[in-house]
Amino acid sequence: MQFSSGLLEAAVNEFAKLPGIGKKTALRLALHLLRQNPETVQQFSETIDRMRREIRFCKRCFNVADGDFCSVCANSHRQQRTICVVETIRDVIAIENTQQYNGTYHVLGGVISPLDGIGPDQLNIGSLLHRIEHERTDELIFALNPTIQGDTTIYYIQKKLQGQPVQITTIARGIAFGGELEYADELTLGRSLQNRLPVERYMNR
Repeated sequence: MQFSSGLLEAAVNEFAKLPGIGKKTALRLALHLLRQNPETVQQFSETIDRMRREIRFCKRCFNVADGDFCSVCANSHRQQRTICVVETIRDVIAIENTQQYNGTYHVLGGVISPLDGIGPDQLNIGSLLHRIEHERTDELIFALNPTIQGDTTIYYIQKKLQGQPVQITTIARGIAFGGELEYADELTLGRSLQNRLPVERYMNR
């Protein structure tokens, strides 16, 4: 791809670093901004910069937040003694879009994957176990992607919770094995939450 402007080329290269953005899409984005007035472009860049500098992660569940706690944890109308365990923040957004869940979350930040060098200590598992013990959690819902790594993580946490008075469930597998929650349609994901089952039945299937 040839450019008559080094500045345009630099902008395209930066956009192309974003996931799912190829050079052609990056060029369209850069040219779109070039057609906007300077105030609009400045507002865009300032918003992105402010997000990166000021956004925080909830001290309780590791969801994104504007303060110490996210809007879910700070909402007294949510079922605070129910925790839905997810892999990433994208999964929180996917589940919230179903409008079928009214509890809290815990973002692990990944799943156990020895081949990738990711063990329990690299994830937010210790803080989850601490929450369950000190918040007297009623139900723990696993909503991890249906993969071998996800199942390994469920098995590990389940073993750590043996003897704890907490109901442990997992979402029903309306999602194909190897799929990802963020790409599931809202109806399928919502039904998977509503039809969750005891984790023992899932792990022993």
